[in-house]
Amino acid sequence: MKIGIIGLGFVGLSFASVLASKGYSVIGVDTDKEKLEKIKNGVMPFYEPKLQSILRKSLKNGLKVSSSISGVEKCSLIFVTVGTPQKINGEIDLTMVKNVTNKIGKVLSKTRHKPIIIIKSTVIPGTTHGVILPILQRISGKKVGKDFGLVTNPEFLRETMAVNDTLYPHVVVLGGDNNTFLKKVRRFYSNLHHNIPIVLTNYGTAEIIKYANNSFLATKISFINQIASICEEIPDANIDDVARTIGLDPRIGNLFLDAGPGYGGSCLPKDIKAIINFSDKIGVDSTLLRTVERRNKQQINNLSKLVKQCFIEKIKGKKITVLGIAFKPETDDIRDSVGIGLVKRLLKLGAKITIHDPKALENARKIFRDKVKYQKSITSALKDCQCAIIMTGWKQYEKINNETIKHMTSKFIIDTRRIISNKNLNAKYFAIGLGQKL
Repeated sequence: MKIGIIGLGFVGLSFASVLASKGYSVIGVDTDKEKLEKIKNGVMPFYEPKLQSILRKSLKNGLKVSSSISGVEKCSLIFVTVGTPQKINGEIDLTMVKNVTNKIGKVLSKTRHKPIIIIKSTVIPGTTHGVILPILQRISGKKVGKDFGLVTNPEFLRETMAVNDTLYPHVVVLGGDNNTFLKKVRRFYSNLHHNIPIVLTNYGTAEIIKYANNSFLATKISFINQIASICEEIPDANIDDVARTIGLDPRIGNLFLDAGPGYGGSCLPKDIKAIINFSDKIGVDSTLLRTVERRNKQQINNLSKLVKQCFIEKIKGKKITVLGIAFKPETDDIRDSVGIGLVKRLLKLGAKITIHDPKALENARKIFRDKVKYQKSITSALKDCQCAIIMTGWKQYEKINNETIKHMTSKFIIDTRRIISNKNLNAKYFAIGLGQKL
């Protein structure tokens, strides 16, 4: 069986590498030729733990990459994994999906094969049936269910856990008509994953499942951050003890209860905005989801107030070090990172910013250029600064001690992750979710 994967971003490259490493015949397609050159040489175009070694193994096993979509002509399964970026109003941009669908339609018109097109890109309900399907049939001149199959297959990959989540997903969701094509895709996943639940449903339900999943995770984060703000006003209260305890309730669970500066990354902010936009279009009041989003945005306002509390005078001219700019540890992804938003706000207030991050400095440099300073060591980043803000929970920051901070001019530390809350530091220490000592 030959498998084509169109779009070699985070999802596509992870999926292609894992499949090829397990012996499947895979061709990956992408229009970015610079990215393709890196992939051909076994170099990751982005940082993701464990994926580099899987990629190199997959290349030895015969993984092929191409800039031409004609390479998928003889593939039995064609996965679409291109991006659906955000428009200003929150709506998703289907430009890449439509372009790829047009090209696949042309491939279909010339082949005798009956491939199955599988949509992994995150799309709002109604997209597969109302947008993708008509394009495929019009361009190819062929009929779905007879000449080709069409299945919706949302992904649930977590950045920093892509390899594990691809190998051992918690669920596989397949949306489409209950025909031989859907059964073939189910058989493919049954052979790939043993004892993993496979949910068979229709297009629209499969599409909304992805948004429901991410919206609930975002809700848990906004909820625990709300409780963290309350804890800050209760002497000696500790949000981590609260989260740990309520997480023992099986009705709640312990995941996504880490209070912090707010959710970020490529999925949660985008998906919340998209489902709110979609709800507005179909006339459904999305009060809860709007509150989740608003509460998340409030976190950066709370941080700004905390920074102002550190200085009696204005922030202008103050030297502030931001430790961690990636939206989470073990990634170089800064998309919708709260750290990026905080730096932008502090720069507007006239602060002099230094950034440290183990993996994301080069991505940060693309945004801020010479507006901020960049340091590769924690000690250098803290030297002469007047306030340090820990934004990302990198393990390196757990080692911060009095020796590390001794060259700070003023010793104000704001810890959004509470990772050094147990240290006896010679500094004024503030943390999200911790009440002041009695």
